[in-house]
Amino acid sequence: MHISLLEPIGVSRELIDQLSRPLLDAGHTFTYYDQKTTDCEELKRRSAAADIVMIANNPYPAAVVASAPKLKMLDVAFTGIDHVGLDACREKGVMVCNAANYSNQTVAELVIGMAIGVMRKITECNTRVRSGGTSAGLMGREIGGRTVGIVGLGRIGLATAKLFLAFGAKVIACSPRQNEEALALGIEYVTLEELMQRSDIVSVHTPNKPSTRGLISREMIALMKPTAILINCARGPIVDSQALADALNEDRIAGAAIDVYNVEPPIPDSEPLLHARNTLLAPHVAFLSEESMIRRAHIVFDNLYAYLKGEPMNVCKL
Repeated sequence: MHISLLEPIGVSRELIDQLSRPLLDAGHTFTYYDQKTTDCEELKRRSAAADIVMIANNPYPAAVVASAPKLKMLDVAFTGIDHVGLDACREKGVMVCNAANYSNQTVAELVIGMAIGVMRKITECNTRVRSGGTSAGLMGREIGGRTVGIVGLGRIGLATAKLFLAFGAKVIACSPRQNEEALALGIEYVTLEELMQRSDIVSVHTPNKPSTRGLISREMIALMKPTAILINCARGPIVDSQALADALNEDRIAGAAIDVYNVEPPIPDSEPLLHARNTLLAPHVAFLSEESMIRRAHIVFDNLYAYLKGEPMNVCKL
């Protein structure tokens, strides 16, 4: 079979060579493209000879899936697969596997960092010192003793909840299914409405799918306490960004920390959150750490070898 890795996946060429060597030893062919592209025609060219295509988080549209004559399996070095032409994969019988769980700890740690960043006004502190100022007006708030609401208590949501618990917070959650480990940790399951009303910190961890787009709506944001903050390191479309910006600019909530948007960075000036008060913004880095990139590389190559053995793993439901 011919396998094509269409873009860099955040690790060294040496590791790519190490992980792909068994493919060559088994008589397969492997092509690695070390430059990203979002050009549809170039993606088609890179996919033309491939039985298996490996990608990260760049879009892989339906037109590319449809054009690849030999494509049997799409190996996605990412947790979410909403950037893939899934309808075309379904119609063509292409199996899609993802890199589930590679970034659980990395995302959870950034959420904690963002919560501290907003509540302790870290950005303002840095600016104040560099401009010769003092601590006046920079009193912060602690996580300990606060109520944290986790929207979507999957693996990343649970990893995040555990870190908040370690800080002494009370954790409540809204999720389609209850988790025995979460219940054993004392996490309380509530409705989304109750979560938004009770939480001092709301952290979003649901996947981006039709049922979750706009889930954190203007109506849900209106339920939040004026002292509450919202953190989104999941997917941009889950939160109504205009409604969130309005709430921030009107001092109806205390702050927000955002890592994801309706489009991938660079973010256009029309994005409301660029102009919102008390907002900490990051350019979609929650998944991005040295450790998570190495884990991800091992997972996607494990997916590949499992598929070749006829024992596929991390198969996504399309």
